[in-house]
Amino acid sequence: MSYRVCLIPGDGVGQEVIPAAAEALAATGLPIEFVPADAGWGCFERTGEALPDATVDAVRHCGVALFGATQSPLRKVEGYRSPILAMRRAFDLYANVRPTRSLPVPDSRPGLDFVIFRENTEGLYSGRERRDGDTAIAERVITRAASERIARAACEAAARRAAGREAGRARLTIVHKANVLGITDGLFRDTVREVAAAYTMLDVGEMLVDAAAMWLVKDPARFDVIVTTNLFGDILSDAAAGLVGGLGVAPSANLGPAVAVFEPVHGSAPDIAGQGVANPIGAILSAALLLDRLGETTHAGRIRAAVDATLGADVRTPDLGGTATTGEVTRAVIERLETRDWR
Repeated sequence: MSYRVCLIPGDGVGQEVIPAAAEALAATGLPIEFVPADAGWGCFERTGEALPDATVDAVRHCGVALFGATQSPLRKVEGYRSPILAMRRAFDLYANVRPTRSLPVPDSRPGLDFVIFRENTEGLYSGRERRDGDTAIAERVITRAASERIARAACEAAARRAAGREAGRARLTIVHKANVLGITDGLFRDTVREVAAAYTMLDVGEMLVDAAAMWLVKDPARFDVIVTTNLFGDILSDAAAGLVGGLGVAPSANLGPAVAVFEPVHGSAPDIAGQGVANPIGAILSAALLLDRLGETTHAGRIRAAVDATLGADVRTPDLGGTATTGEVTRAVIERLETRDWR
C-alpha cells in the first residue's frame, strides 16, 4: 500500500525539521509520496493567507500531514489566524495526543511512559472573547459531545496499553478543576467517567489540575493515560516534555475523524532558525506517530528505536547538551534505520 503525506514546514526551524522528518519516513522503505504545501506567517506576508485553500485541499486529500511551526505576531494582525488552529477547526481535530517517554539524554527522568489526551476544540480556546471597556471576558465552553469523544479516544488508548501488559490493566486519570469550575469541569469529569465505565480493564481516577502539576514534578511515573480539557492539557503536556529533555524532543498528534496533523511542539524558534542546530527529534517522533495512524506500527517502532540509539550514542543538538547539527542528527537516525535489523 502506498501513502501520501502532506508536508507543511511553516516558519523558522519548521523549514529545517520537517524535511528531516520526511527523510526519516523515506528511510523506512515505505512507499510514500510527499506533497509540499505552504502555511504560516511567511505565507501570510507573501499571499495574504496564513492557510491557503490549496493547503487545506492538500491535507484533506492526503489524510495525514506533518506540520512544522509558525511564527505568529505578538499582537493581533487583521486577517491573520494561526494555521494550526484553523486546521483543527477545518478538520475537526478533536484529540491532541502528547506522549511522554524517557529518552537516553542527561535531563530525562527514567522510567516514564505516559500520554496526555487533550480535548482540542473547545474550553477556553473556543474563541469566544469580548471586551466591554476595561473588562475583557473569555467564555469557557464544555460540551457533553466533545467530552465523550476525547474520553473515548483516551479510553481506547488506555485499553490498548492494558492489552499489552501481563496484568491486563491500565490507569486513566481525569484531570479537572471541578471544585471551582463545578458546572463546566463537572460536566467534563462526569461524562468521562460515564464513558470509562464500559472499560473494565481500566483503573479510573481523577485529580485536580494543580495537584496533577505537582505530581508531574514529584512522581510522574504514577501516570499512564491522562485525559483533560484544552487549556489544562496544553500546559501539562509542555510541563511533561520538560521531564524527558524539553520541547525539542516532544511530538504531538492532532487527530480527527478523517484527517490527522502531526507536529513537533517547539515553535518556530526564530533565534536559531537558519543556523542548522534545531533539534529534529520532535519532528521525527511526530513522523512515528503518523505511521501509527496509518497502521504501520512496526515502522513507527523502528523510528523510535533509531532515535533512542542515536541519542544514546551522544549524537545530540545543543539544546540537549550536544554539538551535533540538525543534519548530523538526522543522518545518524537514518543510518540506523537503513543498516540495522529492526525485526
